[in-house]
Amino acid sequence: MIPNKSTHCSRSLVARLTGAQDGIAAVEFALILPFMLLLFLGAVEISQAIAIKRLVTLTASTVANLVTQYPSISSTQQIPDILDASGWVLTPYPVANAAITVSLITVDSAGNGTVSWSKALNASPRPVGQVIILPAALDNPNTSLILGETTYAYNATIDFLSHGAFQLSSSVYMFPRAQSGTVTLTP
Repeated sequence: MIPNKSTHCSRSLVARLTGAQDGIAAVEFALILPFMLLLFLGAVEISQAIAIKRLVTLTASTVANLVTQYPSISSTQQIPDILDASGWVLTPYPVANAAITVSLITVDSAGNGTVSWSKALNASPRPVGQVIILPAALDNPNTSLILGETTYAYNATIDFLSHGAFQLSSSVYMFPRAQSGTVTLTP
């Protein structure tokens, strides 16, 4: 059999196409790029959420720690300053998304905790007399505790799941440092 020109051309075309590797890298890159972008952007969002969660915990701890240092504290001068300073812990994230609350919890002789006073930034304070369920290690009769709380509405920059804001929160209990064992709120 004598090969004709069309058979020879088709064989050489098939050989060239199966042996060509010029565009493989571009095709592989185009296939992998969407997955890699999703992975990168997801890692950025998770890292930012973790950073804000750490700052939320630090803010709750800061507000409680500052208030425990006072035997008597002014509700019009010192408390607003402490709440504002605690909000600065969240920098560079907006404080407007945070609700910061500090409360004095009084534990009675039966180990039941109630709110004696409460102040807040960007939120409503806890109502006086509200019952607080305390952790078992902290329900010591006839004591007082400072409760620092922070809640932050985290809005992801890129909302993959259309979930909206995530509520990140933290609360910290601390014993007052004054010899009286409490923190008196003054006007």
